[in-house]
Amino acid sequence: MIRQNPERIDPKRRNVISHTKKQFADATYQQQEYSHRLSFYDVPPTTEITLEQFEQWAIDRLRILAELEFCSFRNKTPAETIAHMTPLLAKLLPLSANTSSPLSHLDPTLQAERMKDHYSHFILRLAFSGTEDLRRRFTRIESSLFRLRFQSDDARERQAFIESADLKWEAVGEEERRRLSAVLGVGVGMGKREVEEGSWFKVEWGVVPELVEGRRVLVRGGWAYVPGREQMSLVVGEFGGRLERGLELTSRALPRLDESDRLTPILNHLSTSFSTPTSSLSDTDSLLPGAAITAPSIDPLSQHFPLCMKNLHLTLRKNSHLKHFGRLQYTLFLKGIGLSLEECLRFWRQSFKLITDEKFDKEYRYNVRHAYGDVGGDASRRGKGYSPFSCQKILTEHPPGAGESHGCPYRHFSVDNLTSLLQATGVNDRDVLRGVREDVEKKRFHIACNRVFEWAHKGEIKRVKEDGGWGGQELDVIVHPNTYFKRSYLLKSGGRLGGGAEEDKMEM
Repeated sequence: MIRQNPERIDPKRRNVISHTKKQFADATYQQQEYSHRLSFYDVPPTTEITLEQFEQWAIDRLRILAELEFCSFRNKTPAETIAHMTPLLAKLLPLSANTSSPLSHLDPTLQAERMKDHYSHFILRLAFSGTEDLRRRFTRIESSLFRLRFQSDDARERQAFIESADLKWEAVGEEERRRLSAVLGVGVGMGKREVEEGSWFKVEWGVVPELVEGRRVLVRGGWAYVPGREQMSLVVGEFGGRLERGLELTSRALPRLDESDRLTPILNHLSTSFSTPTSSLSDTDSLLPGAAITAPSIDPLSQHFPLCMKNLHLTLRKNSHLKHFGRLQYTLFLKGIGLSLEECLRFWRQSFKLITDEKFDKEYRYNVRHAYGDVGGDASRRGKGYSPFSCQKILTEHPPGAGESHGCPYRHFSVDNLTSLLQATGVNDRDVLRGVREDVEKKRFHIACNRVFEWAHKGEIKRVKEDGGWGGQELDVIVHPNTYFKRSYLLKSGGRLGGGAEEDKMEM
């Protein structure tokens, strides 16, 4: 007979807590106090917020990060980047200094601003910790945002933040500095007096790779001797290192995320939107001034098409046919540039020259009419039809299969096939092709497309900038195929965008 332990709990009656509930069993919810404008985001937020705040705060921060990345792509100088980002930060993600209020950091407005900044950062951590590419890209752009804020921070507040951050720097003592004074000056290009009077720190050389690459530090014995003037690089490097480690931990915890039914769709949408911002296109955004577009004019106008539409046009001319999603993507693009329904039907009938009229009327005519809203659909869509596909929709929906030609060549083509297509369309510059390859490898597809656009129109862009006929918004990053077409046509023909007709609006 087996003796039973009276203290043992019957397995059938044991209270088993799921790992998701156990994970948050001891969570404490409290309002945090934000003493400094800058933050390394070491402590996760714990106060409850609404689902609307969760989504809106993340979207606002995502817009800021997207604009920062665009500034980097456009090779804006630091001064130009600050001028471009300052009004956007003030509108979407303000972060005031303690000196802006007599109550210092205790001011409720300052606390609300810093709370939004804190939460939005951690929400995007959840969204962009899923893959190594997203983590690397998020770290790079967040570091750029931190650098921008560090530069604009009040000097005293900046020093107070650094002192509170417990940074693992080692100050170089007087004796060591005298011993290395000869090589310190040579190593970083400083005079003897600057070496003796300035402050110096030493850190492991792997912490400051950009300083090592730029030969702005002395490397000796595994240590990098950093002059005080490079303090910002040290702080930004520390920020990036902590963020990389935090994202790695977040990626491991993400499968155990509670409330997944409500949060997962939002997080997926945010990470998808990071591929490229969406663009809203009004009815007049892509219409051209002058004569109406007709079916015979499509061939000469195709020189202004983005690569996705050029590929569809070339395939159509080669095979006299496109499959369903290719026809839909191209039809809506043609509708967006101003081709009427009658002319569009005429264009497709002439293009499908290997089939009979009866077959065309039976299998293809209705789909074109439906896309224009002439038939089918509910009352709200009748007469309007579908909107032309944006870059985001082309990138993320209905990837092409065998024998299909729709989608984005920068995303859906192999690098070799993409290079061949670009060369076939006249892009032969080696630097541009190398840049496109790098962009595609980093999954920056819309940036690759804009790179090709700027190369193909470099002379015209220079002219309108010198003339002052086009403003910065009219030359902003393109995120819609129809915007690409209109801008290309007007640049080549010497026209001008006017009256705010073209507006690429961020809707992430």
